[in-house]
Amino acid sequence: MSALELIHTGKVREMYAVDDDHLLMVASDRISAFDVVFDERVPDKGRVLSAMTVWWAEYLAGVAPTHLVSADPADFPAEARRDDWVGRALLVRRAEMLDLECIVRGYITGSAWSEYQASGTMHGTPLPTGLLEAQQLPEPVFTPSTKATDGDHDINISDEEAIDLVGTEMAAEAKKISVETYRRAAEHAASRGVIIADTKFELGIVDGQMVIADELLTPDSSRFWPAETWRPGSTPVSLDKQPVRDATAATGWDKSPPAPPLDEATVSATRDRYVTAYERITGQSFDDWIGG
Repeated sequence: MSALELIHTGKVREMYAVDDDHLLMVASDRISAFDVVFDERVPDKGRVLSAMTVWWAEYLAGVAPTHLVSADPADFPAEARRDDWVGRALLVRRAEMLDLECIVRGYITGSAWSEYQASGTMHGTPLPTGLLEAQQLPEPVFTPSTKATDGDHDINISDEEAIDLVGTEMAAEAKKISVETYRRAAEHAASRGVIIADTKFELGIVDGQMVIADELLTPDSSRFWPAETWRPGSTPVSLDKQPVRDATAATGWDKSPPAPPLDEATVSATRDRYVTAYERITGQSFDDWIGG
């Protein structure tokens, strides 16, 4: 296997094989909404995703290990020391990935809110009547789903179906790691004036140990709400790609390819929200991240 063999291209990332034990994960500035990738790029988006993943991996090391090895180009093979990858490439361990999307919800919003409005349930489980949009749940809830194949959407599954997919022990460990990681992250974010409404983890096995893989608690995998604007009963402001969703919804777009063009104001507003999420949660200046 040659160094830096491209083995996967996703909506946002490319994955390269480095050797039998390591991969290089490169986050681009591509942005997608409603599972459609736009032609326009959001400057620095990939660097924000990588910076947040590294920060959280270090902060949460005592809760759960990750597959992260390094973000320092000096630790990369020579072929990976490309100027356009600085700050957006991560060297990681290869992991045997679980066939689960490990979602934890602390607030009722998004698809969970839509389900509750329609049937009074969340993930098939009945909830008390009278809940408001964006209301905090009594406890964080683990709501696994299947991993979507190209062109498909994730499908919500029960804990029993998760056990059927990965086994009793694996399912229990995945739930434990996901919920505890969310709790710790949410506590920290709250101290910085940010609500983590929900998040999605990818888990895998490295050397017999379950680890968090892929991105970790980024604006692409989580809903971050500024606490000062949160009001139960309304749709909160989100520190993510919400400007893209809003702008395209206003065009009457039917959410199928091709995506409508994004104007400069929408692209700029989206970049600002990603950078704000990083700086508010970490307490660090994004200008100080690698490549800044």
